[in-house]
Amino acid sequence: MSARILVAEDDPKQANLVRVYLEREGHSVLVVGDGRAALEQVRARRPDLVVLDVMMPVLDGLDVCRILRAESNLPILLLTARTTEDDVLLGLDIGADDYLTKPYSPRELAARVRALLRRSGVLSAGNQAVLRVGDLEVDPGRFEVRINGRLITLTAKEFGILEVLAGEPGRAFTRAQIIDRAFGFDHYVLERTVDAHVMNLRRKIEDDPAEPRYVQTVFGRGYRLVEQPGGERGRQETAAGERGRADAAAGADGAA
Repeated sequence: MSARILVAEDDPKQANLVRVYLEREGHSVLVVGDGRAALEQVRARRPDLVVLDVMMPVLDGLDVCRILRAESNLPILLLTARTTEDDVLLGLDIGADDYLTKPYSPRELAARVRALLRRSGVLSAGNQAVLRVGDLEVDPGRFEVRINGRLITLTAKEFGILEVLAGEPGRAFTRAQIIDRAFGFDHYVLERTVDAHVMNLRRKIEDDPAEPRYVQTVFGRGYRLVEQPGGERGRQETAAGERGRADAAAGADGAA
C-alpha cells in the first residue's frame, strides 16, 4: 500500500533526492519549496504524512508544524541542520512526530517514514514490496535477503547495494549511482569502496564469487543484478557471459 507524502524542502537537490527515495518505496510524493505552499497543499490534498524542512522561506518549518498540529494529527517528520538538544526538543514539543538532522542518509529517512506510517496505521509492516529476482529475495521492510529461502546476513552497505540493483534487474549502475542511491549523504564512501562491498557481497550470496551468478560486473560501467533464468543453467550462462566479456576485453587490450 502506498502513501501520499508532502515534502516541503527549499533545497531542490535534497528535495529531489528525498522524492526519489520515497517514490522508490512506492509512495506518491508532492514537493513544495516554502512553508506557505506546504500549508496550502496539506489543506487541499490531505496527505498521509509531511516531511518538513525547518529552514524554509516565507514560513519556516517550525511554524508550519505548529499550525498543522493544531489542525490535525497528521504525522510530521522535521528535517534540520540544527543539532542541539534544545532544537530537537523544541521540534518535538510543538508537535513533530520525529526529527532528523542534516546531513542524513536518505535510506534512514525512508525507514523513519515507514515507521511513522505504520504507527499512524497507514502502512502495515507487511505492505512494503519484496524484491524478487529468480531465487533471490530482498525484503527492505524486514532488512532480509534470502536465496531459495535461506537467510543471508548482510551489512547495511551490502544490503543497500543489493537493494539498489534488485530494484531494477538488468540495469547497469555506475559506482557513482550506487553511492547516491545506497549511501546518500555518506560523503566518506569512495567509488573503490563500492568494489570492496561488492566483493564481500559476492562472497555471501554467490556459489562461486569468481563466476558470479547474481551481481555481474559491467566493464567500463559498474554493476548490475542479472535477470536470473534460475537453476544450474542460469549459473552456467552467467559464468560463460562473464568469461566471454573478460576474453573480449583482454583481446581488445592486446590489439591496442
